[in-house]
Amino acid sequence: MPELDLERLFAEMGQREKADKLERYRRLNALAKPGQILLAGSSLMEQFPIHELLQDAGVSLPVYNRGVGGFVTQEFQAALDVCVLQLRPRHIFLNIGTNDMNGPDYTLEGLLARYEAIVREILEKLPGVKITLLAYYPLCESRMREDPHMAEVLRYRNNRTIAQANQGVETLARRLGLSFANCNQYLVDSTGGLKEEYTIEGMHIYGDGYAMVLKALLPLLQAAAAQM
Repeated sequence: MPELDLERLFAEMGQREKADKLERYRRLNALAKPGQILLAGSSLMEQFPIHELLQDAGVSLPVYNRGVGGFVTQEFQAALDVCVLQLRPRHIFLNIGTNDMNGPDYTLEGLLARYEAIVREILEKLPGVKITLLAYYPLCESRMREDPHMAEVLRYRNNRTIAQANQGVETLARRLGLSFANCNQYLVDSTGGLKEEYTIEGMHIYGDGYAMVLKALLPLLQAAAAQM
């Protein structure tokens, strides 16, 4: 019996999962109301329980979430039709690119070039849309070091890398006439890292951590809704 290639198997399973999510979104998009607010990105956006948190806060806002776990910028742009364009949103909040930082091929220049291509395509195909680029979330590096895989990721994606990327994304937003928002102020500890109590494995965030994100993001969402 040939030896099972687990790495290849997991990669194929990951691609199938992404394709399944896109098909589900495609079907939902046919029912969606255009001109609303959209959150889009990778897993850190997909796992944002925005609707439950808004409900808990007693706030009603027209928000869609089209995050896809594992997406890098190239995949997001390839799926832009499903994740963004079909919804014809009035205001988009983007957080995409952290997965680009996970390996030795990462460069900030490459990330920003791909991010700019995404934004320019959206602006071209959705005239008049408002876009806010969101700061990347920090990591809890001490928690990540406890897991061999996560410790390997830290060689490339760490709080120094993320801080540099946030500066780059903020500059990109300013250059393109977009908004930039850093909603991390209630998430971070005294060192600027992600508070340990809010993180699952050092990178992803529990629901109470997202409540801290919403605490900063909510005024921006409400302002976006008021402009619609």
